Amino acid sequence: MEAAVTAALAELGWSVVRLHEGFIDSQRMGLEVFKRIPPDAPLVVAEAVWQYSHHVLAGLRTHRGPILTVANFAGDWPGLVGLLGLNAGLTKMGVPYSTIWSVDFTDDWFLAGLRQWTKSGTIVHDDSHVRLLPPLPDTPERRLGEALAEQLLADKAIIGVFDEGCMGMYNAIIDDELLNQAGIYKERLSQSALYAEMLTVPDAEADAARRWLEERGMRFRFGTDEKTELTEEQVRWQLKMYVAALRISDDFGLNAVGIQYQQGLKDLVPASDLAEGLLNSTDRPPVRSRDGARELFPGRALPHFNEVDEGVAVDALVTDRVWRAMGLLPDNTLHDVRWGEEYEGRFVWVYEISGSVPGSHLGGWDRAEGLRQGPVYFPAGGATINGVSKPGEVVLSRVFIAEGVLQVDIFRGTVVELPEEETDRRKQATTPEWPIAHVVLHDVTRNQFMARHRANHVQLVYAPDAAAADRALLVKAAMFAALGLRVNLVGRVHI
Repeated sequence: MEAAVTAALAELGWSVVRLHEGFIDSQRMGLEVFKRIPPDAPLVVAEAVWQYSHHVLAGLRTHRGPILTVANFAGDWPGLVGLLGLNAGLTKMGVPYSTIWSVDFTDDWFLAGLRQWTKSGTIVHDDSHVRLLPPLPDTPERRLGEALAEQLLADKAIIGVFDEGCMGMYNAIIDDELLNQAGIYKERLSQSALYAEMLTVPDAEADAARRWLEERGMRFRFGTDEKTELTEEQVRWQLKMYVAALRISDDFGLNAVGIQYQQGLKDLVPASDLAEGLLNSTDRPPVRSRDGARELFPGRALPHFNEVDEGVAVDALVTDRVWRAMGLLPDNTLHDVRWGEEYEGRFVWVYEISGSVPGSHLGGWDRAEGLRQGPVYFPAGGATINGVSKPGEVVLSRVFIAEGVLQVDIFRGTVVELPEEETDRRKQATTPEWPIAHVVLHDVTRNQFMARHRANHVQLVYAPDAAAADRALLVKAAMFAALGLRVNLVGRVHI
């Protein structure tokens, strides 16, 4: 990638000066690198992998010259994922930047954008697919959304955050002053407390949860090598985390909970993903209070926000309330915007959360398979909830900070079914042990999405059909607006 971007700039008469060796692998290194960068120089931040944005945000905050973020658009080395996270951080900080991406850095669209940046210091992207939520007519959907907002503002809600700030995602931290205006408050918790609670969960309780899953058809692909294969002991620890998270959530009266896992906890216990997927499922193994007297959160999901992404927390909490009020299944989850390619004339995105989705998103627990998480990021192992998301109509969204205020983009899409060989090709080109969703956005092109989206995460929830999805989106938009968020409609949205 570096060679290709350098060559493209050379064709335009520009030379690239690199002021560091290898990756900028810490915030301290980032500070030292920026000491050597002239503050008014045109600056290119190149992304060819997932990265920790805070390594460079301090330097970018005070840089005065034009900034260009550029990424490869690939599944195996997903620079586009890092780019979306970095761009969201710059947007939150209010730092001007331009952005562009390419598969091989030779296409006309990329070269035209690069030429525009070298001449003017900016790249202008098409944002004709985005519009502010207009005044809504007096409908049952609007009234329901406003009533749900009124209830939340009056009663308030608590999100439990097990260690804030995962993997440098500055954009995923919402300041209390903004969050509180929407009636939502943080309970800041420590992952060490979660680990301590896990130590109190008997093996029998964890094993009962595993039997519940296996009786409903979920399969675990077990081996014997702890370092490279999934083992029964790893799954036992994961289910202890599930029990512990519910008990702590009950202790603090939480309405949603997020487990960072990275960093720190990954060195102690297997991956949090199995617990996370279960928490986001209405149909899940029952867990009782420590004294056995009560079932905790019976008959419902406890929304979980992966990687303690607080934009997801707000979205998941609102989505859960809207869908339950409408009598719809509220199971929702974030996905990484991982990659995508055209298939038979349509651009089909690869959405892949890093390990788990609710069982209902796959069509049931019998469609789920537990595969070992990769040993690089997950040295202690643990099972994913692997599978292919079922076809259906979905509502998609992202809560983010821009221009100093809390905003939400809401859009529609369809999860489509692809042939088995195409699905396998896409999984092998990304991370095969993670669950995948084949998503087609409604009247939003690849480049429009990449230029607009303010996170590497996107929230996804199913509806029974297109009409129900449109109605639920309207209720959700009305609720967000009544909570004080700036609501943006993206693509083809019927209101």
